[in-house]
Amino acid sequence: MSSDPTEKRMQKKEQHINRVKRTLIACIMGLVTGILSFILGGVPDASGVQPNTLLTILLLLAGIVFQKHIFTIIGIDITELGKKDWFYQGFMTFALWFITWTILLTTSIF
Repeated sequence: MSSDPTEKRMQKKEQHINRVKRTLIACIMGLVTGILSFILGGVPDASGVQPNTLLTILLLLAGIVFQKHIFTIIGIDITELGKKDWFYQGFMTFALWFITWTILLTTSIF
C-alpha cells in the first residue's frame, strides 16, 4: 500500500509540532511549579530548607499530572503517548522545577 509522500510529510510535521508543544508545556509547568514552590514553601532556614518542603514536592507532582489536562484542552491526542513520552514529560517538568526552585532558594531576588 503506497501513501502519498506529501501526506506523510504533513503527518510528520504535525507530530513534530505536537512534540514541541508538549516540551514547551513541560518547561512552563516546571517554571511555574518552581516559582510556586519557592513562594509557598516558606522562608528557608540558614541551610536553605523550607518549612513546607512536602508542599513543594506535591506542587511538582501536580504540575506533572496537570499536563494531561492541558494536552486535552489544546487538542493533543493523549492516547498516542506511551510510557516513554510520559517519562519525558515528567523529567522535563522536574528538571525545570528543580533549576527554578534552586535558583530562587540560593538568590535573594524575592
